[in-house]
Amino acid sequence: MSSELYADGIGEITVTGTIVRIDLMSLSATDRDANNNPKPVFRQRIIMPVDAFANSVDLMQKALGGLVEAGAVRRIGEMSAAAATDIQPAQGASNASPNFN
Repeated sequence: MSSELYADGIGEITVTGTIVRIDLMSLSATDRDANNNPKPVFRQRIIMPVDAFANSVDLMQKALGGLVEAGAVRRIGEMSAAAATDIQPAQGASNASPNFN
């Protein structure tokens, strides 16, 4: 059986010589910031050589291209100004996640 780890995103990427460190973070279920948004919390670190990192970036770009092609995600730069305006939150509205602010 393989173990899995969920992450809301990448907190930081550090390159030191030929080693890349990728810090995975997730939003805390209990800790909140001053705006009552969940705080990002370090969960785990991926450490790999730079060539493996470069290969993984290439693979992720191909996966993203497939998602864009399938219509699952849209790139902000490809959206029209009117469509971009449609996705802005209403005045006074607040999203609970800092990832979308």
